[in-house]
Amino acid sequence: MALVLSEDAQLVRDQAMDFFREKSPILALRKLRDSNDADGFSRALWKEMADLGWTGFVVSEESGGSGFGMVGLGQVLEAAGRTLAPSPLISTALIGASALDIAGTTTQKSAYLSGLLAGDVITALATDEGSHHAPGNVATTARAEAGGYVLDGRKSFVLDGHVADMLIVSAKTDAGITLFLVPAKTAGVSIQRRIMVDSRNAAIVTLAGVKLGANAVLGSVGGGAALLERILDRARVGLAAEMLGSSCEAFDRTVQYLKDRKQFGVAIGSFQALKHRAAQMFAEIEVTRSAVLAALVALDEGAEDAASLVSLAKAKANTTFNLTSSEGIQMHGGIGMTDEHEIGFFLKRSRVAELTFGSTGFHQDRYASLLGY
Repeated sequence: MALVLSEDAQLVRDQAMDFFREKSPILALRKLRDSNDADGFSRALWKEMADLGWTGFVVSEESGGSGFGMVGLGQVLEAAGRTLAPSPLISTALIGASALDIAGTTTQKSAYLSGLLAGDVITALATDEGSHHAPGNVATTARAEAGGYVLDGRKSFVLDGHVADMLIVSAKTDAGITLFLVPAKTAGVSIQRRIMVDSRNAAIVTLAGVKLGANAVLGSVGGGAALLERILDRARVGLAAEMLGSSCEAFDRTVQYLKDRKQFGVAIGSFQALKHRAAQMFAEIEVTRSAVLAALVALDEGAEDAASLVSLAKAKANTTFNLTSSEGIQMHGGIGMTDEHEIGFFLKRSRVAELTFGSTGFHQDRYASLLGY
């Protein structure tokens, strides 16, 4: 497995880095937060991302995408992490696009995929039902009725749920867990927006007697658990790539502060204790970079150990982002604890991202289980 970016992937990386630095700096996130923006992201900027083709990276050419793969989208997500850019990249360009490309019928793709690729349709995955990531614990039910299904249940922490046009919902049928495509405006669907501490979008989705036709099933009846894991593995490593970018930015900002801040007439970066702490951050970031790229490549190649590599990458990204954001606050001193300084945004983002799609403990346990322990 070669852990070196191709020329095309490097070009995408450079393009994405320039795009987010120019058009979505952290100042843009601050403005969205302070203005209580109804969407929580810029729809105009999202349309530009779609025009660049990023929404079609994980979609096959036969379905209208570019088939560039997870490595390519991973570079975009890492760049987005650098500026903490809020967007539906994970909920839609990654999760929604993957779900439809992997398991969507011709009718389902026709109804949603072209709009998704154009940046006109936003999707959201509604799977977790408690305070912790546990996709196998599904209490939401889907009972067969009149040739279709009736869904009842409640989902929590649904990323971009309040702006979604279509929800991907996991529910229990007599045959087992099944995934359903649920238009957000379907009767019986109630969505409450929740703004997280990192100013990102989440939502609580309540389903009360939601009636769907048999054609709303994504994949096969009872086959939702395996399909959900495939989709979630893409989401997990995509988020890990974003967290890697955020870790790199937090580290770079901290090192620059160590060079600029002076005490006793010298830069504080010359103090040996701070050098050691910076060196540890650098080492952890490089290990994380290798883990993330290995997982992205494994998913693209369909490797047998892809799932374990994904959990390794997410667990490592969790601990590394926690470290770099915490050290960033400490090394910036008092100014780092103020809202006026941007380093605090990284700490808030790290705490939410750590728990999204699986905490460190979740993925350590999953990694061990996949390896037979």
